[in-house]
Amino acid sequence: MVDTSLILHIATDHAGLSLKQEVVLWLKELGYQVIDHGAHVYDDEDDFPDFISKAARAVSQNPAHAKAVIFGGSGQGEAMVANRFPHVRATVYYGGTLDIITLSREHNDANVLSIGARFVSVEETKQAIKLWLEVSFDGQTKRERRNQKIESVTRLV
Repeated sequence: MVDTSLILHIATDHAGLSLKQEVVLWLKELGYQVIDHGAHVYDDEDDFPDFISKAARAVSQNPAHAKAVIFGGSGQGEAMVANRFPHVRATVYYGGTLDIITLSREHNDANVLSIGARFVSVEETKQAIKLWLEVSFDGQTKRERRNQKIESVTRLV
């Protein structure tokens, strides 16, 4: 069931543009509220921080009701940008086992999913996003404590 209070922020650079476009349509068809922060046209000279920072900032400002799916060639740099924002916990998926998706939500309450577009198919991406949106944070005391420590370290920087 789609959480209608959730806003999904989407962003990419040129490397993930075609995958992002397919995913945005699919998420809207499922009933999600989607805000697309770009890129909107292919430009192999664009820079991912320009787009990813907009999606990460939106999650940072509304962590209770916002999540983001971001795309890039590997997804690594994109997650690095996203994780610079308070209240953002980005994880990377570039294929393979979906266990990382489950663990990122259950243990870390990841609210940004960074997709390595050069390594996954459209179907793999949809499967990962669907699972990521369905799995909940398990809320165990030790995990909540760890997330609070992440926040306190972020504030020191």
